[in-house]
Amino acid sequence: QEQLVESGGGSVQAGGSLTLSCTLGPNTLRTYYMAWFRQAPGNEREGVAVINRSSGSAVYADSVKGRFTISMGNNHRTATLQMTNVKPEDTAMYYCAKSSLLFSSLSPRDYTIWGQGTQVTVSS
Repeated sequence: QEQLVESGGGSVQAGGSLTLSCTLGPNTLRTYYMAWFRQAPGNEREGVAVINRSSGSAVYADSVKGRFTISMGNNHRTATLQMTNVKPEDTAMYYCAKSSLLFSSLSPRDYTIWGQGTQVTVSS
């Protein structure tokens, strides 16, 4: 059964930090990349960061470069998104997704397995 379990959302003041985690279910075969996306009300879902499960190489959206860091746990099953210096415009529902493609992508169209989402709210 495909499964992604997210945790760590909440409310934080601008300039603060928050950490999100996403853990794979039992079926990890052909899961080469994990990614975080976000969607604010009225907006399209956008890619935030993607990471290669094996190598740890990552790609970030321009809007979060230098502020967010994605990393894999030692067991290669948990992808963590460390959010620092958060801004009110970071407020959104954050979703984790996994991909069996062999290239990194920040396009939601390239992902078919999604977590349930976790809300992040940044107040000014």
